[in-house]
Amino acid sequence: MSIDAISIRNIRPDDNAALAVIIRDSLAEFGANKPGTVYFDPSTDALFDLFQEEGSIYFVAEEGGRLVGGAGLFPRFGLPDGVCELVKMYLHKDIRGKGLGRLLIERCLDTARYMGYRKVYIETMPELRKAVSVYEKFGFTYLQGPLGHTGHFGCDVWMIKELLPL
Repeated sequence: MSIDAISIRNIRPDDNAALAVIIRDSLAEFGANKPGTVYFDPSTDALFDLFQEEGSIYFVAEEGGRLVGGAGLFPRFGLPDGVCELVKMYLHKDIRGKGLGRLLIERCLDTARYMGYRKVYIETMPELRKAVSVYEKFGFTYLQGPLGHTGHFGCDVWMIKELLPL
C-alpha cells in the first residue's frame, strides 16, 4: 500500500462495520483488548451515530474503496471548555509506518483549531507505545490523571496538547 493512494474523508453510515474491525483487530494485536477500552465500548460498532454529536468529527482513510484507518475529535462530557478529545485513532496493520497516522493527526489538529478548540486531549495505554511516541512528536505532554468522563478505565496514559491559534 502506498500513502499516495490514500484519501481521507468524513465518516459515512456504511463505514461502521469495517472501522469496528480495524479498531478491535488493532487492540487485540497489541494485547490491549481489555475491559475499560474501546474494544468493549458499544459505540465502536456505531461510530457514524456517535460522531453526529455537535462539536465532533470523524475522518476515515481509504484506499481504493477499502477502509484502512480513522481518527476523530469528540467533545467528551466533563472536559474543560475549549478541550476536545482525539479518539479512535487506529490504522490497519498493512498501512502503519507509512505516514498515514501523521496525516490523520494533522487533519484532526487543524480541524480542532478551526472548530475553536484550544487543547486536544488523548487517553491511551502503554501497550500502544508506538502511537504514544507519535503523540509525543506532535507535542502532546503527559498528565497525571484523566480529564472528563470517558468510561475507559483501561486507559492509564493521559496526554494533552495546546493548539496554536489560527
